[in-house]
Amino acid sequence: MVTIGGAGLDWHDVESYFRPNAIGAYSFDEQNNVVFNKPGKMFDAAVMMDCSQCPIHPKLKLFFTEYTKKDSDIVRAHGATPVFFMSWAYADKPEMTAQLAEAYTVAGNANNALVIPAGLAFARAREKQPELNLYAPDKRHPSLAGTYLAACTTFAALTGRSPVGNSYHAGIDEPTAEFLQQVAWDTVQDYYGK
Repeated sequence: MVTIGGAGLDWHDVESYFRPNAIGAYSFDEQNNVVFNKPGKMFDAAVMMDCSQCPIHPKLKLFFTEYTKKDSDIVRAHGATPVFFMSWAYADKPEMTAQLAEAYTVAGNANNALVIPAGLAFARAREKQPELNLYAPDKRHPSLAGTYLAACTTFAALTGRSPVGNSYHAGIDEPTAEFLQQVAWDTVQDYYGK
């Protein structure tokens, strides 16, 4: 994972991530020994997300359009699939949901890229169980439940398989985890029209 806190897509030099001996040059085995990975195709997919507001901010949305295209082209040139992670609205700005969904859907369609509808899953979960806290105190980053929902949505989108019934609950009580699994699956199914 390559992250820059609060970054926009335009902050990343995606081409450099594919250079030899860059990301993934080595890893560690179960005994904590360094394993140098063989050169070649490094990634099957690149999951990309802009800053929370960037796709819809009046001064930044043009960068979103420019860099989703540029980065998708770079990712494809290296034999990987571009994927966009649709972020969620701030807890106190629910109107961001529709705006972000539109921006990511347009970008996905324009670049023939898969879109992970995490933002729509957040909105669905909040609608069904408004008392469930999906946010950290800053009202922007996810709580454990929000992180789990995003992970379930990512799993469902990338694999096409339901997370419902997965026994891993990340320390979340079983009914809540099962609810989040179902929300993720329902959202992915609805978003892709299945």
